Amino acid sequence: MAVAAISEYKFPSKDSVDKFHGNQLLFVGWDKHLMFYGTAAFPLPPSMKFSDLFVGPLAQSYGAHPDFAKIDWSKVTWLNGNKPFKPDYDKSLAENGIGHKDCLRFQTPGLDGLFGICF
Repeated sequence: MAVAAISEYKFPSKDSVDKFHGNQLLFVGWDKHLMFYGTAAFPLPPSMKFSDLFVGPLAQSYGAHPDFAKIDWSKVTWLNGNKPFKPDYDKSLAENGIGHKDCLRFQTPGLDGLFGICF
């Protein structure tokens, strides 16, 4: 059900980029992997190389899943919001156009959750 506000909300944001000491928030979710209930939030420097996500934050958050070690990152498909996104793994987050509070989702063809239960 849609909700319409009856007044304007005017207040300073508590999670604006200036509050993260040079980092920006990046939300990342792994589609079809229900062991993780939602996206994970990471405060990351915009200069971080995109491929460093795999061995750092994503490995720390999703590494316990048996499918994580099987991911072929060259075959992963990405969404930024709900739009297809093709990152350059050798460029930084900023160079890939990833901004504060963007939400990335990644899809791993052939890896469909524990015991292949998601389709």
